[in-house]
Amino acid sequence: MTGQRGRLPEGPALLEVRHGVRRWLAAHGPADAVAVALSGGADSLALTAAAVAEVGEVHALVVDHRLQDGSGDVAERAANRARTLGCASARVLEVEVTGPGGVEAAARAARYGALRGARADRPVLLGHTLDDQAETVLLGLSRGSGPRSIAGMRDWDDPWARPLLAVRRGVTEQACGELGMQPWIDPHNADPVFTRVRLRTEALPLLEQILGGGVARALARTATHLQEDGEFLDAAATDLRRAATVGDELDTDVLGAAHPAVRRRAVREWLQVTGVGGLTDVQLRAADDLVGRWRGQGGVALGGGRDGVRLVLTRRHGRLSVGYVTSEPAGR
Repeated sequence: MTGQRGRLPEGPALLEVRHGVRRWLAAHGPADAVAVALSGGADSLALTAAAVAEVGEVHALVVDHRLQDGSGDVAERAANRARTLGCASARVLEVEVTGPGGVEAAARAARYGALRGARADRPVLLGHTLDDQAETVLLGLSRGSGPRSIAGMRDWDDPWARPLLAVRRGVTEQACGELGMQPWIDPHNADPVFTRVRLRTEALPLLEQILGGGVARALARTATHLQEDGEFLDAAATDLRRAATVGDELDTDVLGAAHPAVRRRAVREWLQVTGVGGLTDVQLRAADDLVGRWRGQGGVALGGGRDGVRLVLTRRHGRLSVGYVTSEPAGR
């Protein structure tokens, strides 16, 4: 097939993928130029073709994780396909997969870092589908850390765009067939050592069987509802944080008048603004207890300590403050 825009097949699957891109552009665009993260798999290949048809200028970014023999050849084939489809450019980005959290987490960090560095201020289209969203919600449920963890992926999280969150994985596979292209199948996607693979191949099919189908779509809808609720609560929390902020501290009287769901978000946001990240649910609830269940207790260790010194949130004279201390001071 040629790679010129407007000359793609008009099959129903590819049209559905194009409609996903079109809806995203209508909601978050317009965009004269985008980058697309292309692995060569069905999802990203169909997305690349659809983006070429819907956006003026598409630049393909192919990340080579170098975790498998022949990965460089796979990456070059994906880049060549991007050029065939009509992309304005196609680059292979080689990365080193190192760091904490296992191979999955390290590969993800390396991939996103490379994409961020090469995007040239363009939004980066990612090929996450409705099925990926359902798996993400299940993973969030397993963490048990509240609605934020099961709200799934957003269709726009600057600079990351996910136009296919309403499109099933089977549709992207069909779209590749309509394009006359055989997508690359990553062997890691069939390796049960990875939790997400077992969710995809074992847990979700079993749930679909037990509950009579529609589970993936229901999980994706749940994510959408929680995102909408979360946006409202986050906006209320921002207002509360601003109202309660006194210099570098928070006024506990102002916080105490708010609902705990909003108050916890406000405290989290304030801590993040202060530079404290990676909060656990236990830490956040203990921090909230300094307001909602105040009994004169000591401070809350937040992590980030160094050389025997801990970063601690304390309450003093009706104010919350953060500082490095060698021991927890008594609250009063």
